[in-house]
Amino acid sequence: MKRKAILASQSVKRRSQKDTSVFWRAIRVVLSLSFKVSVLAIGVISLSLVFLYLYEYLVSSPYLKLEQVIVRGVDEGIKREIIDMSELNVESSLLSINPDKIKEKMERHPWVRSVKLEKRFPHTLIISAEKELPVAVVVLDGLSYMNSWGEVFKEVGQAEDKDYPIITGISTTGAIRDAQLETAAFVLDIFKSETGAWSYEELSEIHVNEDCDVSIFSTSLPAVIKMGNRGLLTKKDQLNKITRHLRKIGRIHMVKSIDLNYQNGAVVSFNKES
Repeated sequence: MKRKAILASQSVKRRSQKDTSVFWRAIRVVLSLSFKVSVLAIGVISLSLVFLYLYEYLVSSPYLKLEQVIVRGVDEGIKREIIDMSELNVESSLLSINPDKIKEKMERHPWVRSVKLEKRFPHTLIISAEKELPVAVVVLDGLSYMNSWGEVFKEVGQAEDKDYPIITGISTTGAIRDAQLETAAFVLDIFKSETGAWSYEELSEIHVNEDCDVSIFSTSLPAVIKMGNRGLLTKKDQLNKITRHLRKIGRIHMVKSIDLNYQNGAVVSFNKES
C-alpha cells in the first residue's frame, strides 16, 4: 500500500511539472509571435511612410510638373473648351492627375463622344478625343443631332448646320423612342452607299412611327416610300429595281407613293394627272 501511495505521489508531481513546462512553452511562443508581428508592423509602417514621403516629394518636384497638354481628334475651339472643363493646372504634378476624373469632365462636352488619356512622363499629358459626328437631325421638342449609333447628343444651335436628313415621328417615351432612333440609324446605314435619289445626300426625311414602321422621302423624288419595319435591306434593293424600271418607262416623276409592304411585290401609286 505504501508503494502505491508513493507511486501515485510521484505521478502527480510529474504531471504538475509537465503542465508547468507546457504553460511556459506556450508563453514563449506567444511572446515570440507577438515580437515578430510587432517587428513586421513596424516595418510595414516604416515602408509606408517612406513611400508617402517619396510620393509627396515627387508631387512637389519640378521634375514631374505638367508642362504640355496635347489634344488630338478635335478642332481648336473644342480643344480649348474641354481643357477649361477639365480644370487642368499646368503647375500641377503629372503624377497627381487623376485620368478618370479628367475623362469624366471632358466627356460632358456635347461634341465629345469619348476621351482617352496618356501620361507621358516627365511633363506631357496626351488627350485623344473622339468627336461626335451627326448623321441626322431629330425632331423632338426642338431639333437635335443624332449620331450613327442612334443617340441624340446635342440640341441644334441657331447658327449650326441643319443640312442633314430629318428624323420625324419620334416618341417621347424612353423605350419606344430608343427603338425608333435605332431603326432610323439602321435605315441611314443601309442607304449610305446608295447613289442617285436614295443616296444619303438626297434623303430628306425618315419617318418612324411608334411601331417602328419606316417611311422615307427623297429631295429628288416627290413620293413617299413605305418600308414597314422588317426586311429593310431587302426592301431597299427592291426599291432600287422599281426605281430603275420607272425611270426606264419615263414615269418616275409621276409617282405618288411606293408601298413595299407586300409579300409578293409592291404597290406603286401615281398622281391623278398621270
